[in-house]
Amino acid sequence: MFEPGHLHRANPVATPDQPAYSIDLYYEVRQDPVEGPMLHMRLVGDVAGKAFEEQFELHRDTAFNFASVASRLALKHGMPANFSLIMRGHQEYDQMFADIRAKLGSHTGDPVDLDHLEKDGL
Repeated sequence: MFEPGHLHRANPVATPDQPAYSIDLYYEVRQDPVEGPMLHMRLVGDVAGKAFEEQFELHRDTAFNFASVASRLALKHGMPANFSLIMRGHQEYDQMFADIRAKLGSHTGDPVDLDHLEKDGL
């Protein structure tokens, strides 16, 4: 389920290929006095009954790697490697991508500062 600023994914019943999980991804744009606009994300939930919470920030120009970062964190907390937290509902991903783009005021062709890739751990 997607609403601006929030994506929820859940599988209440474990299967042989996938554990039971409930994960929420919250996001907002914050203004950093040095770095400028930053996409702040908070991933919270549980996988196979184990609760977790992670937070991360991405620069305006690298923010569109959010799905990779969120999926890597979900993997760290027990999601299978072949599971994509974001891409499962592609229509919702498109809506989330458009919402983030609007919040950041970014456009196709905007330059990427390669130093931001390193700072953001990408």
